[in-house]
Amino acid sequence: MSTGFKEVEVQSVRVHVPSGQHLVILQEKDGGRYLPIWIGIYEANAIALALSQVVTERPITHDLIVIMLQELGAEVKRVEIVSVDSDVFFAKLFLEIAREIKEIDSRPSDALAIAVRLGTKVFVSKEVLDNAGLSSETEEGKMEYGSSIFKEFINNLDLPDLDNPIL
Repeated sequence: MSTGFKEVEVQSVRVHVPSGQHLVILQEKDGGRYLPIWIGIYEANAIALALSQVVTERPITHDLIVIMLQELGAEVKRVEIVSVDSDVFFAKLFLEIAREIKEIDSRPSDALAIAVRLGTKVFVSKEVLDNAGLSSETEEGKMEYGSSIFKEFINNLDLPDLDNPIL
């Protein structure tokens, strides 16, 4: 991994009530920035279940992927959110198979759902954090956000309430 990445933690999954859209909130480990990423309802539920440590009666899709990777001897070494283009985020899973590292293109939501289940470290490129991340509060008491698509919505989020990671 290059030095152009910062480690983050999956903090919570949220619902934007008026639109019904879901997002996952990542928090920079050694800093005060947050990264919100819009995700689908099924991926939001998968991440929320894992954050809550809920075990389902039968494996859901991301559980199945984890089981398959383990049975095949693959280890998920890390997840990276590598870029954002027109408010679409791109991620990579880094798998170690027979001492060889494989990069797998992934939607961030799927990569995060897998990472949360395995306790895998998640990293975000500094460029993505600079362009799409929330910084700490400004003098006006609002969050500063790099991309305009989330600005109004993010300013209405109550981010200090990140103790409850569930929808």
